[in-house]
Amino acid sequence: MKDNIESMQKLINAFTYLPGVGRKTAERYAYSIINLSQEDVDFFADSLREVKQKIKFCSICGNFTDEDVCEICKSRKSDTICVVKEPKDVVAIEKAKHYSGLYHVLHGTINPLEGKGPNDIKIKELVTRVSGGSVKEIIIATNPDVEGEVTASYIAQLLKPLGVKVSRIAQGISMGSSLQYADEVTLSKAIADRKEM
Repeated sequence: MKDNIESMQKLINAFTYLPGVGRKTAERYAYSIINLSQEDVDFFADSLREVKQKIKFCSICGNFTDEDVCEICKSRKSDTICVVKEPKDVVAIEKAKHYSGLYHVLHGTINPLEGKGPNDIKIKELVTRVSGGSVKEIIIATNPDVEGEVTASYIAQLLKPLGVKVSRIAQGISMGSSLQYADEVTLSKAIADRKEM
């Protein structure tokens, strides 16, 4: 019985590696695995191994892919590049279905407190892409936090001398929210980023 308990604890601990999964959720996941058929458990384990072995970064934009170049870079012709922090941001923008350009994934933001500077993320690669001359606009879509703003400002300073238009996604009040609950910074951004109707 002791081996079973140890293996259960090992599985629970493994699930806590996932972001947002605490001990209770990890326990629920572990008990769910025990109740799966052997075939389903094998499928689950094979899927984990396969994704770890096959998924890599696109050699052009840095998004996730199982080939050298991702499907977006292969299929789209555009002079606009949207710069994001990580691959999951590409997924979020694609779900909105209002952008049909290319992407550049930084794989982080400038964060001195964590020891991350401009050379620790994919800014040089972005400058190289823009230096090619075919890019007309860069849309910076980093998160509206301190690190995202610092990174956006740094990129804008680097790219503007190259003659490319640099824009930042609008920020402000989200749809369905109430003004009374918005903080001062969000409200000021919403007013500053207003557009004509």
